[in-house]
Amino acid sequence: MPRLVIAAPASGSGKTTVATGLMAALRARGLAVSPHKVGPDYIDPGYHALAAGRPGRNLDPWLVGEERVAPLFLHGAAGCDVAVVEGVMGLFDGKGDGDFASTAHVARLLDAPVVLVVDAARQSRSVAAVVHGFATFDPRVRVGGVVLNRVASDRHEELCRAALGAAGMPVLGAIRRDDAVSTPSRHLGLVPAAEREAEAVRAVERLGALVARSCDLDGLMRLARTAPALTATAWDPATAAASLVGPVWDPAKESARVEETARVGEGVVVAVAGGAAFTFGYAEHVELLRAAGADVATFDPLREEKLPDGTAAVVLGGGFPEVYAAELAANEQLRDQVAAFGGPIAAECAGLLYLCAELDGRRMCGRVPGRARMTGRLTLGYRDAVALKDSPLTRTGERFHGHEFHRTTVEHAGEPLFRNRGGGTDGHGDPLVTASYLHLHWAGSPALAHRLVSSSRSPSVLR
Repeated sequence: MPRLVIAAPASGSGKTTVATGLMAALRARGLAVSPHKVGPDYIDPGYHALAAGRPGRNLDPWLVGEERVAPLFLHGAAGCDVAVVEGVMGLFDGKGDGDFASTAHVARLLDAPVVLVVDAARQSRSVAAVVHGFATFDPRVRVGGVVLNRVASDRHEELCRAALGAAGMPVLGAIRRDDAVSTPSRHLGLVPAAEREAEAVRAVERLGALVARSCDLDGLMRLARTAPALTATAWDPATAAASLVGPVWDPAKESARVEETARVGEGVVVAVAGGAAFTFGYAEHVELLRAAGADVATFDPLREEKLPDGTAAVVLGGGFPEVYAAELAANEQLRDQVAAFGGPIAAECAGLLYLCAELDGRRMCGRVPGRARMTGRLTLGYRDAVALKDSPLTRTGERFHGHEFHRTTVEHAGEPLFRNRGGGTDGHGDPLVTASYLHLHWAGSPALAHRLVSSSRSPSVLR
């Protein structure tokens, strides 16, 4: 599988511009492009999906384990001609003081060449020093070329190219400053593509045209083809759903148990929230639910007044309910139905807020005894959490690797669902509800899809 990792010295250098534009430009050439994103981010993959015409997929060693990164990559890239992987933050920025879960870490796991996107504004010859440092910092990471971003003029480009040429680093593109291709942002980053609809499509088309005229697409493809064959086996949701998941640690017994999954949900309808307020989700979650036998139906809490017919379980993922609080509150009929729903509910972040009694003073579903509100403080980071109680997705004592990403807080009146090993608690759990700020990637623990589908068959009994 020809593949490239698009990285940068730091956030804000133009990775998303180059990666998304490259996906669109290669697709316009008639190639089948597989889009990927390092890390837990949900927003960039939405733009990648528009550019490539395929689901954007995340590759995160913390969320799914190192051993699943290459298999998940191959699963997403099946049938494609080339894969483009957008990095996260700076090339070597990972969890804590190491490079675990960094772009460099994923590039090593994929044995993929790296294209470094360098913001050339306010420098010329110095770009060669920056690139030299990144190219030699870790010999296990192969920086195969550079794309210069925010180039001011022909003369500026000449100076940068000359310096990089003397340093032996190929320049595979030079992108001029162009405010016409900017993407609007707000409190958690870019505005999701699903909220912009036709405008987002036009923005991606402009990015594709920009990269096509500014970058050496043939040179980038030649570099992508230097990636060696991967020996991993592609991840398969059906195999994962039928596998043994464990061990699950039981602190009370100081021992581990193993939980077996199976195709248990024939005919079970799982309703998954979508629309502008619930745009965060991983493609593998739906694939695992279907592999467990469920029928997945998407619904929009902003527009639809009832859950899909036959709904036996509900998934409320992440997104921006705080932006749409008035509209969610106004859909009283759906709120009342969710409040009275007798099957299991799995809710993350936005879903947690929607299940609360209130969000910024507006009435929500009332399934979680708490009030949510916006704050000026960003909560962001990986979490190592321990479940404090049983719920549709959790078992007491289990550890979960997840992440948080929000500017809200919940004044919770009940007992928490998780304790973070670094301190603090989070969420609400009961026999029918799993709700917290913790974002999980179910490919890292496929028992979660099995549990949701299984408990939907007998909502009052946890299996």
